[in-house]
Amino acid sequence: MTVNLTRIYTRLGDGGETHLGDMSRVPKTHPRIEAYGAIDELNAQLGLALAVGGLPEAHAAWLRRIQNDLFDCGADLSVPEDPSSERERLRVLPEQTAWLEARCDEVNATLKPLRSFVLPGGSPAAAHLHVCRTVCRRAERRAILVEGANPEVVRYLNRLSDLLFILSRAANAGGEEPLWQPGRYR
Repeated sequence: MTVNLTRIYTRLGDGGETHLGDMSRVPKTHPRIEAYGAIDELNAQLGLALAVGGLPEAHAAWLRRIQNDLFDCGADLSVPEDPSSERERLRVLPEQTAWLEARCDEVNATLKPLRSFVLPGGSPAAAHLHVCRTVCRRAERRAILVEGANPEVVRYLNRLSDLLFILSRAANAGGEEPLWQPGRYR
């Protein structure tokens, strides 16, 4: 599939509306726009996490793959399901979610069992991954609100937030993991 972007500004959105992938017009506050906008923000945060560094190359490679998958999620959400259309649309598949689950299991097997909730922080890489995790959770909540959306997008985002949490723990593996101590400062 080729994507050609010849003109970046069109002025078509100046009135507060935009096109979905099927060329229908909706307000920029439409749940589909909110959902794939949050996914776009997550993708930018992942780019920042990659730029900061401090991740094992395998984990960085996974995040680059995930960035591409997030464009798939946005493309999926941008086109409402239309059973009468003969045009095949890009949809997120269960295999993409299963890949995330396998990565979760792979990394989690190397980590110490949790003794408490983890506070965001530790290394710069871990802190950035925690930000990504929270943005991912917001994108998931926004995707849930999209009527008729592919449920695999929500599953993908749910599993991705799990992986981001696990990767943040792995990014702190060489140091102390900041843990919640209930009532410590009362």
